[in-house]
Amino acid sequence: MNSFSDMNLPEELEKALENLQFITPTKVQKAVIPAALKGQDLIACAETGSGKTAAYGIPIATRLSEDTTSRALILAPTRELVTQISDFLRHLTRPCGLTVTSIVGGMDIRKQLKGLKRNPRVVVATPGRLTDHLKRGSLELNDLKYLVLDEGDRMLDMGFAPQLDVILRYLPDKRQTMLFSATLPPKVRSLANKYLQNPIQINVGRVSLPVASIKQSAVKVAVKDKDDRILDELNSRTGSVIVFLRTKRRTDFLAKHLKSYGHQVDLIHGGRTQGQRNKAIQSFREGRSRILCATDVAARGIDIPQVEHVINFDLPMMDEDYVHRIGRTARNGAQGEAVSFVTPEDNRTWIALAKKYQIQGVNLAEFESPRAGHKKKPTGKPSLKGKKKFSGKPSFKAKKESSEKPSFKAKEESSGKPSFKSKKKASFKAKKKTGFKPKKKASRSNRPVKSDGYRPKSGNKNRARA
Repeated sequence: MNSFSDMNLPEELEKALENLQFITPTKVQKAVIPAALKGQDLIACAETGSGKTAAYGIPIATRLSEDTTSRALILAPTRELVTQISDFLRHLTRPCGLTVTSIVGGMDIRKQLKGLKRNPRVVVATPGRLTDHLKRGSLELNDLKYLVLDEGDRMLDMGFAPQLDVILRYLPDKRQTMLFSATLPPKVRSLANKYLQNPIQINVGRVSLPVASIKQSAVKVAVKDKDDRILDELNSRTGSVIVFLRTKRRTDFLAKHLKSYGHQVDLIHGGRTQGQRNKAIQSFREGRSRILCATDVAARGIDIPQVEHVINFDLPMMDEDYVHRIGRTARNGAQGEAVSFVTPEDNRTWIALAKKYQIQGVNLAEFESPRAGHKKKPTGKPSLKGKKKFSGKPSFKAKKESSEKPSFKAKEESSGKPSFKSKKKASFKAKKKTGFKPKKKASRSNRPVKSDGYRPKSGNKNRARA
């Protein structure tokens, strides 16, 4: 199949693909679309940026156009990815008259309820917010026939397995399920065995490896020099850049730091509202900001064709996130570059990543030196070379031969008693003399007498006042 016209798609759908400038299908689209049109359950594992959204979007749009009573549900791990999928499907299915609704957390739930009342044919959602709607009864999926689990590995990494169990209980058993993932670890296979019926497996390209068109490199840098080095990297490059960091706090700081040097920067992380995140992505997409600082929350939710560079300011916590980070560049066959900052503390992590993902053009010997500040353990007896040998008699003999008597004898010959006895007596007597003895209560006859001749009684003061 050299073009989409060879797939016998509806005429409206072919026109929509032409408007989107989709002419030649990618490898994953050539493999998935025919199998999906046959109604088979499938597991598709392909490189990041290989066109997976269209691979399941086209057959779903085709089936929904033929069967006007059926619906489709697409689950994705992040709000950004849900937004990207929804926008693409709206453009794809508009000529077919299909409605698409997105359901994510962080957005006005009343607006989402209004969208659900229109009975949309396609629902794109994150697992958490969809579970809320199902439990409150604002969404019914009895007529659902098509289910897509997009970025299945990421959903499991983010802890959505319990929500998936809840959602699947609301769905009819008779349905077509398609699982898409950039990696295929054992937990994803277990997920497929649980929810899919006799699925076929489709592997396209270098499974679990970065796209070959990405030029990867690494820079040795001390932690204290990172802020200066990022400025050098940005000034030496042209085009849009995504900078990935580990934490929200570091992302905020770096964005502010880059802005102070005149760079056009936006940022995105889990601490930003959905409106702020959408605005940042839109600004970056339209070229109003050249740099986007982001945490891994955005690594799988940004599908912008013109991203030329990815900089890993911090190495990711999870190996799989490295693939998804650098996969934001070189989308759909384009060229891209990815550079990673490697501190002395990151040496082992970087070597493991380079070996696991077969990173070419990186000299690993540069990163095999011991960690900065790490002291080697001694491997033998301590050296005494250069120290003077001890000569002369021990000091206690010298004292014995001296004309003066030892201090303890001098104490013994003193006219007084030994110091420990005198100390004991002195301290005891001193305590007696210095007020440690409790004071005696004043006798009745010694009590003060007031001017009117009244002598107060002993006992409770409150009683006396009363």
